[in-house]
Amino acid sequence: MLIDLYDRLILKRPLATLLVLAIVTGIFAGAIHRFKLDASADSLVLENDHALRYYRKTTAHYGSRDYLIITFTPHGNLFSQSGLGKLKRIRDDLKQLKGIDSVTTILDAPLLFSPLVSLGGMHGEIRTLETPGVDFSLARQEFQENPIYAGRLVSRDNRTTALLVNLPLDLENQELLRRRTQLREKKDNAQLTAKEVTELKAVSQGYRKRSTELMIQQRLDVAAIREIMDRHRDHGTLFLGGVPMIVSDMVSYIRNDLLVFGVGVLLFIIITMWMIFRSVRWVILPLFCCFAAILTMMGFLGMVDWRVTVISSNFISLMIIITISMTVHLVVRYRELCNNDEQADQRTLIREAVRLKAIPCLYTTLTTIAAFGSLTVSSIRPVMDFGMMMSLGLFASYLISFILLPAGAMLLKRERPAPAGSSSPLTLWFAAFTEAHGIKVLWFSILLGLLSAMGISRLVVENRFIDYFRESTEIYQGLVTIDRELGGTTPLDLIIDFKQEELEPNAYDAGDDDLLDLEEEDDKDSAKYWFKSFRLERLEKVHDFLAGLPETGNVLSIVTFMKVVTRLNGGVPLDDYELAIMYDKIPGEIKEMLISPYVSVEHNQVRIAMRVRESDKNLAREALLGKIRAFLIEKMAFQPEQIHLTNMLVLYNNMLQSLFRSQIMTLGLVFFGILIMFLVLFRSLYIAVIAIIPNLLPAAMVLGSMGWLGIPLDMMTITIAAITIGIGVDNTIHYIHRFKKEFKTDRDYMACLYRCHGSIGRAMFYTSLTIIAGFSILTASNFIPTIYFGLFTGFGMFTALLAALTLLPQLLVTLKPLGPGAVSSSSKGFTPQ
Repeated sequence: MLIDLYDRLILKRPLATLLVLAIVTGIFAGAIHRFKLDASADSLVLENDHALRYYRKTTAHYGSRDYLIITFTPHGNLFSQSGLGKLKRIRDDLKQLKGIDSVTTILDAPLLFSPLVSLGGMHGEIRTLETPGVDFSLARQEFQENPIYAGRLVSRDNRTTALLVNLPLDLENQELLRRRTQLREKKDNAQLTAKEVTELKAVSQGYRKRSTELMIQQRLDVAAIREIMDRHRDHGTLFLGGVPMIVSDMVSYIRNDLLVFGVGVLLFIIITMWMIFRSVRWVILPLFCCFAAILTMMGFLGMVDWRVTVISSNFISLMIIITISMTVHLVVRYRELCNNDEQADQRTLIREAVRLKAIPCLYTTLTTIAAFGSLTVSSIRPVMDFGMMMSLGLFASYLISFILLPAGAMLLKRERPAPAGSSSPLTLWFAAFTEAHGIKVLWFSILLGLLSAMGISRLVVENRFIDYFRESTEIYQGLVTIDRELGGTTPLDLIIDFKQEELEPNAYDAGDDDLLDLEEEDDKDSAKYWFKSFRLERLEKVHDFLAGLPETGNVLSIVTFMKVVTRLNGGVPLDDYELAIMYDKIPGEIKEMLISPYVSVEHNQVRIAMRVRESDKNLAREALLGKIRAFLIEKMAFQPEQIHLTNMLVLYNNMLQSLFRSQIMTLGLVFFGILIMFLVLFRSLYIAVIAIIPNLLPAAMVLGSMGWLGIPLDMMTITIAAITIGIGVDNTIHYIHRFKKEFKTDRDYMACLYRCHGSIGRAMFYTSLTIIAGFSILTASNFIPTIYFGLFTGFGMFTALLAALTLLPQLLVTLKPLGPGAVSSSSKGFTPQ
């Protein structure tokens, strides 16, 4: 009934079918201009991570804004009239940009040690490098000794300096984020009212829209800053760093990858299809199927504002590859029918080819959807989006392939049969090899499985963000320079909550009434009582421990400021009384710059801000966090609930630590889903288990190879095993489906093996060849995980093909799941076509 309906709707009216398909595709294509890319920091963290919520709360307390860092290494002496003049020209040019809030350099830094300023002198005018008559040699020494500046604004060798470019704080975006976070927390606790559900949707849309506007503006700002840097490159070496720059470049990488991969895969496939079929029609029609599927999917993503990340940017190339593989199976089957029945007309041949391939291709599509769908159990949003996008894309590819290609072929004349014996399938060699060495194939597969298991046991998730990029990219070079010369790149914050009883003010000696009259203090001034010597001494031990860790670079806290104060006080620490006076009398701008970002009296807590050296090859984030917690609890007697480690290092580490769980869950889900589909398709648990084995081996070999080569799991590589199974299982389904049909001819397992290798084996070989060629294009990316994705998925497809042409047939011949066979006569019954 279905094939008759298909015949009447599609094959009988090919022109009308193509017209309707063109209209539908055109509607979706009209929304492509709304297709957007996303490379925000949110794409590197776990979905619904409690650490992310805590981080956002702390940024609300202590303040946070986006900034860029420019490193400048002048030709010649930095601390000279010439070197500082070059720096001044760069700074002044940057200040002219409308999208810049402020620019901080060593030219603007207060000089407190050159010469030494008294505590009372902090109320007056503070010297800077631009002050006439300043001693450059003393200033150079201060930038190495002042803990606020050392290793942060100037490198230890005094050759490289940093320009901190602060971007405007967008209060609207922050408020939308704050409200969205509140509503999401209520939603997670099932406390949202109907009105708040509507508000959450509106706030989420508003936040996404505003974030997009800011991202576009920041991309323009980054471009403008680079133009200024280009004008000054003859003055020295300049690199740009910072999250906005990384986001901007990542968007460029995604856009470039979409273009390069799409065009590259198409060119490879055009060449491959021509080499396989030597017919223009079988190059053009599959390409039209690809174009229609891609335009439809991109338009749909634009319509629903579903954004593509660096992970899901591969969806276009994957859709092309999978669409082509479906059309190859159709074309190969059509050509077989042409050769077997010279009298049948075009409509009959196409109808029969569709009838024979629709069900196997449907099941291969469903199994591949199951593989990609398994990625949705990951807690990483880009991986989840990738799985859902590909699942929808595969469904679109299946429908379009079985509508456009048959309808298009109906407008063409029947293809002439190939001359008898004109070609001998290469796959027959695999049949002969399997017949001659079948037992060896089984033992070798077992050995590969054991080696793969050993490799899997060596897999790790610890990797460096800096290694995601080629060494030639500015992201890599900028990160390395900032990391090694200017105190590290990855931010890590330690928040310590103090117990309430520790914060009660002590009685002070009421002498020196002219400086401090405690009896007249208002409650709003009680903050001064927080600064007590015993608490600061305890914090100093923590600060010094963190600064002494080999993984950390720059460390800033209230202790940093107090060390400066001690130096200004002649090297003598202030007592509690003097601390209270200091806090009361210190200028407001200094409080805002050096105290408020590190102390929240209102919340009874302190913040220690660190930057971790991302380029350290021995960096182990989980071990570092554990080391810090152990010191605070065991040596400093803090309770576990008082300690909070946060910021990007923690969020990124949480994502990495979730990879093992995600890998296990995705593989478990995909194998369970495929086993169920095998049971439905083959109606035999015995055959279903046999069919799983050749697909388990390639996935194990991919993961095992990564383990042996020391390549860690990341957001991209955890998808490889599931995709390898999902696409590789197509060969298994097609082969067993054809094997069952051929077996009924003479019940001869070995003869059936040869016939299958010479027919469906050829289509398997061709489709695998196009898939491997397509994935090889991904090695052109600037994003290293994408390169690994292309290489290892291609390797997985290659091993899956070998397993389907050797291990699978040998298992069928050895285990005889279809019942007793007749006496084998090897290749009888097969005639090369």
